[in-house]
Amino acid sequence: MSINLQTPIDYLKGVGSSRADLLRKELGIHTYQDLINLFPNRYIDRTRYYKINELQPNNADVQIIGKITGFKEVAQKRGKRLVATFQDDTGTMELVWFRGQKWIRERLKGNTPYVVFGKASSFGGKFNIAHPDVELLEDHEKNLRSALQAIYPSTEKLANRGISNRVLSKIMQQLFIDSGGNFAETLPESLRSELKLISKSSALFNVHFPKSPELLSRAQFRLKFEELFYIQLQLIIKNLVHKSKIKGLPFNKVGNYFNTFFKEQLPFNLTGAQKRVLKEIRADLGSNAQMNRLLQGDVGSGKTIVGFMSMLMALDNGFQACLMAPTEILSVQHYNGLLDMCNKLSISISILTGSSKTSERRKIHEALENGELQILIGTHAILEDKVKFKNLGLAIIDEQHRFGVAQRSKLWKKGPPQSSNGGASIPPHILVMTATPIPRTLAMSVYGDLDISIIDELPPGRKSIKTVHRYDKNRLNVFRFIRDEISKDRQVYIVYPLIQESEKMDYKDLMDGYESISRDFPMPEYQISIVHGQMKPADKEFEMQRFIKGETQIMVATTVIEVGVNVPNASVMIIESAERFGLSQLHQLRGRVGRGAEQSYCILMTSHKLSTDSKTRLETMTKTNDGFEIAEVDLRLRGPGDIMGTQQSGVLNLKIADIIKDNDILQHARYHAKNILKIDPKLVQADHQVVLNTYKQLTKFKNIWNYIS
Repeated sequence: MSINLQTPIDYLKGVGSSRADLLRKELGIHTYQDLINLFPNRYIDRTRYYKINELQPNNADVQIIGKITGFKEVAQKRGKRLVATFQDDTGTMELVWFRGQKWIRERLKGNTPYVVFGKASSFGGKFNIAHPDVELLEDHEKNLRSALQAIYPSTEKLANRGISNRVLSKIMQQLFIDSGGNFAETLPESLRSELKLISKSSALFNVHFPKSPELLSRAQFRLKFEELFYIQLQLIIKNLVHKSKIKGLPFNKVGNYFNTFFKEQLPFNLTGAQKRVLKEIRADLGSNAQMNRLLQGDVGSGKTIVGFMSMLMALDNGFQACLMAPTEILSVQHYNGLLDMCNKLSISISILTGSSKTSERRKIHEALENGELQILIGTHAILEDKVKFKNLGLAIIDEQHRFGVAQRSKLWKKGPPQSSNGGASIPPHILVMTATPIPRTLAMSVYGDLDISIIDELPPGRKSIKTVHRYDKNRLNVFRFIRDEISKDRQVYIVYPLIQESEKMDYKDLMDGYESISRDFPMPEYQISIVHGQMKPADKEFEMQRFIKGETQIMVATTVIEVGVNVPNASVMIIESAERFGLSQLHQLRGRVGRGAEQSYCILMTSHKLSTDSKTRLETMTKTNDGFEIAEVDLRLRGPGDIMGTQQSGVLNLKIADIIKDNDILQHARYHAKNILKIDPKLVQADHQVVLNTYKQLTKFKNIWNYIS
């Protein structure tokens, strides 16, 4: 018989309301379905029984059959511990509990055969097991047992309240007994036979109670494939629905602005990658569907020029364009970078940020609404309700992971109305740009519903940055090198880490560093700028400007300069305590240099004490300048949740698959999901009914949020 997997966990025999409450709070298990999807962390071999005289000090988990011959309580610094003497026919050992003594004392009987299981350790020549699993031998022999025993995720609270691994195993067993081991199939027959996948019921049984290592591995493959298949299916359907349902503004022509710029004013030849990406964007803009494209490219790969040329396509079709950046510094830089090009083409461009004066704002609002203003650059200020466009056709978002979904949805509503008498607005085309390379696996899972373009080559003439790792003891040589570079009229960044929890300590590090640099590089021969988060914005801007104009040769800063400062004359980046930075941050900081024609350098300074992860990060940085290669290493070290930040990591709340280790299965799953939708987009074929039903249960498209990646 098939049971309803949506039944609350309270109703399962052996659970009851107080255990159900704990399982909900600690492991998020609300229903039978949640329980069946609580997959084991690891497995241990329970076929072997040890004798006490066979134990070794380094034994891992062991299981022993014997009897308890007595209890004693032993006083310790805080409270007491309960110690039981346990013996078999070869010797005696101790079982120890530091908590829950009363309950254990009442439950365990003397001189009765038990099976104990746990990690054996040796103290004073005697073996003991702390907090062992203890089970009556007769119950042990009746159990639904397998050669490999599943070890489930747990928490300290569960252990303290007596919900041990054995209890979880028993509850799981009860669920299989109640359901008769029958679970609805979720993959089509054709796919299962093509990939030789075992059935859903067999996979679930063998993942919880494996009959053999071979069946366990087939069960894991089947369940991982299914999980990744449905994630990909949802993302691909979302993209298809987006293209069919969300109408875009038709950009039918490439006109005067674009052609004049391309033929007469382009400051350099486009790389092959830039041309390819422009072609992809052009196809989107002419397709009658709203563009939703992610443009990835390393620092300095020329994303901004591609963004600008996309804006020119909007202008050629009679629409306005805007570019939104996460910080004022970055939006000012974009504005300054585009101003000259716009002037030559007689295009009106303005900038709107938090510090724009009221009188300026009024002018901008007016010029936007009557269509005189063609391009607007700005920060979150663009999202304010007062900012209304006459006909916004293209919105570019730079470093979009810094904007929330609600903020991005406001941009959607700024497009022109559907008809002359008003009506809902048609959303502008959206181009999202990021200089943080996203590993391919992650891009497929988190941004799988966006079309992705990648600029994977640097403009000609750019020299790759030389990166070296130096220890603190080499500091004098490093200072000598700085003097040499400054004597060639170059500028230098020296960056100190900033870790939120200890701002006082960071500030002290920065000021100590600043003082020692001032001693080694004294005025008036050398001028030094300093920038940190505790300065007033105006002071920060003043110091930044001095450095940009070349009035100071050294910029001492915290990571506030990570994104968006562009000083082509700066050729050296020194990162102090480099071991305290993550890989993507190191890569972003290094991208502040290497913007001019001269050879640039990045020097990673560290102490001698380095963890294995720190060594891997530093080796990766010295070995490669390729942002995508760096992002893959970063993903391996940190895991997907950390890289995506909290807003996005929910997408990757995977039950059994691991996005890093199961990369191959992910590619497989995406291929088959795409294939099925290509043959049968509406999933109407008989064989695909099971996919449609499973998909409907997993997701309900309800509102526009689903389309805003």
